[in-house]
Amino acid sequence: MRTADFDFALPPELIAQHPAAKRDESRLLVLNRANGHVRHRKFRDILEFLRDGDALVLNNSRVIPARLHGINSKTGGRFEILLLEENAPNNWWGMIRPGKSARIGTQINFHDASSGPTNISATVVEVNDEGHRRLQFSGTSDIGRELDSLGEIPLPPYIRRHGELPEDKERYQTVFAKPAGSVAAPTAGLHFTPELLEQIRARGAKICFVTLHVGLGTFASVKTEALAGHKMHEERFEVGEETVYAVNEAKTSGNRVIAVGTTTVRVLETVAAQNAGKLNVYSGKTSIFIHPPFQFQIADALLTNFHLPRSTLLMLASAFAAPGETHGREMILSAYDEAIRERFRFFSYGDAMLIL
Repeated sequence: MRTADFDFALPPELIAQHPAAKRDESRLLVLNRANGHVRHRKFRDILEFLRDGDALVLNNSRVIPARLHGINSKTGGRFEILLLEENAPNNWWGMIRPGKSARIGTQINFHDASSGPTNISATVVEVNDEGHRRLQFSGTSDIGRELDSLGEIPLPPYIRRHGELPEDKERYQTVFAKPAGSVAAPTAGLHFTPELLEQIRARGAKICFVTLHVGLGTFASVKTEALAGHKMHEERFEVGEETVYAVNEAKTSGNRVIAVGTTTVRVLETVAAQNAGKLNVYSGKTSIFIHPPFQFQIADALLTNFHLPRSTLLMLASAFAAPGETHGREMILSAYDEAIRERFRFFSYGDAMLIL
């Protein structure tokens, strides 16, 4: 298939710039993949679509304040840094703007959130083929512990406003987030409240978690003409014993596994591909690229947001709409057309879609 097959026109005013007033007040488009029919609901109505014995699997990775601002120690020029991945304490890969001024050996001094100087600095020690810089930090024993005072939440570039709002630090984070490491939120989980999760448990559904630290790989645009030419960045993930038990029990008993978010699907299907269709305890990295046609082994339903044109997220949703076939693209884009007509909100702070 071609990347151009996953293009669509989106009115700019439908790109959500702010979250819904309350998490569960988002809208929900429910797609029946057996016949392509859609229904319009409120997100809190998701309770109606959950059954006793279902396993609801969410990604509990926490977004870190990964956007930093620094000064070139020699020229006084300003840098914006987005931390991408920790190699070791005080050693990270990052994106730097302007990159041409961040040559190997460049020292960057950091200011805190109020623009006050600090004793923390970093030196560019390597540049890879993608133009990312490896940074060695000094002035602290672990830069990860300083990010709350130094950094900002890295909102996506399509949220066009000057700087973050105070509520972004809380709202661009799921209520169940725990292990820190993502540079973008697993956005399908942003709609849940603690109260809604308790109501889901009361209906007999099992709630369990995987961890995938969301990096650029999830959101990087597909630039190759053919899908087969696109390579995903690796992202770290972990599956624990409690989730393995809940998911395997649901599959064995004929109940459903409902994946919350494309990142959760990628974890489940990565492990299943290595374990004869079952889940097992696992910690590692994945670069799986799911696009039509793809035969899913674990996920039976998918809750996801509305995604960017030509994105790997849209391609995964299209594969899920018609497992093992290619016509899911048409089904998803038809549902997107209706979402646009009905003024659903798109992308990270937008509304949700449930594919059953």
